[in-house]
Amino acid sequence: MIIQKSTNPRISTFDPNNFAFGNTFIDHMIICEYENGKWGDVKLIPYGPIGFTPAMMGVNYGQACFEGMKAYKDKDGQVFLFRPEKNFQRINKSAKRLAIPEISEEIFMEGLKALVDIDRDWIPQGEGTSLYIRPLLFATEEALKARISEKYMFAIVATPAKSYYTAPVSVKIADHYSRAASGGVGAAKAAGNNAASFYPTQLAIEEGYEQIIWTDDCSHEYFEESGTMNVFVRINDTIYTPKTSDKILDGVTRDSFIQLAKKRGIEVVIDDVKVSDVIEAQKNGTLKEVWGVGTAVVTSIFQALGYQGERLTLPKLSDEESFAAQLKADLVNIQTNKSEDPFGWRYLVEENVYSV
Repeated sequence: MIIQKSTNPRISTFDPNNFAFGNTFIDHMIICEYENGKWGDVKLIPYGPIGFTPAMMGVNYGQACFEGMKAYKDKDGQVFLFRPEKNFQRINKSAKRLAIPEISEEIFMEGLKALVDIDRDWIPQGEGTSLYIRPLLFATEEALKARISEKYMFAIVATPAKSYYTAPVSVKIADHYSRAASGGVGAAKAAGNNAASFYPTQLAIEEGYEQIIWTDDCSHEYFEESGTMNVFVRINDTIYTPKTSDKILDGVTRDSFIQLAKKRGIEVVIDDVKVSDVIEAQKNGTLKEVWGVGTAVVTSIFQALGYQGERLTLPKLSDEESFAAQLKADLVNIQTNKSEDPFGWRYLVEENVYSV
């Protein structure tokens, strides 16, 4: 690994009690370039601009994918990653679908650990805080040719994070626009997936909703995802969540919630979730809660569903009554080293492993 430490670190100007998530970046980043059929050296360098032209193929033809993960600092200052091997596996799954050369576990993990270690002072300490980490792969060849690129970059950047959606949100159930289609790239974290969701989401916001529950592209009769999250539905005391497919992202937080629910003895049904069943449950009083999960948000509890012009209010549950709140607490306690980790999900980032 090639390490170039910043000569002008900004950590002294960082206020952990006053920062904007997603706009404040740590002092360093990781880059690794692919050329002539192979990946080069991993480089840890100061965060900053990289020179590309508008002819970069990743911008023109969309060969780009990414991951989202977090690092956490416990009360003793130890730093942990959460299930990083899942993100490594998934970025390569996305890369394969987009015809991007896969990266080795060594490139991914060594770059990740080095970056988190050297900038560990940027990780906030406290309730709901973390370091949000964005690994990404994108085509860099300069050519206006609609074909597979011959040059790529793997990069990792990171931003301090705090609670995302803090209050319950209202969501609209999609009945026209679709996030993904069968045989498409819905199961990949492809850059274009988010872009395609922005316009329908803006329309939903104009109607008074914060997000969308995406439904299947053929009939709009089945739940798929919600915004940038996987979705869970609780009817009586059973949790339902859509099974993964080539349209639904296999979320790390989703998988963690499922395992934590089963550990609590909660019944979890992983299958198609019909919109009509959810609406009927809301009307007959058996729908207890609906929520979304993801790395950035952790858990977003929904207070209302919008469907075919009607706004359907969901019950207000206490944390003691809410499965969503209980499972979130279980997850966060493992992530932040406040409880035992029976699953082996925590990954300790050792200090000063890389010389600078």
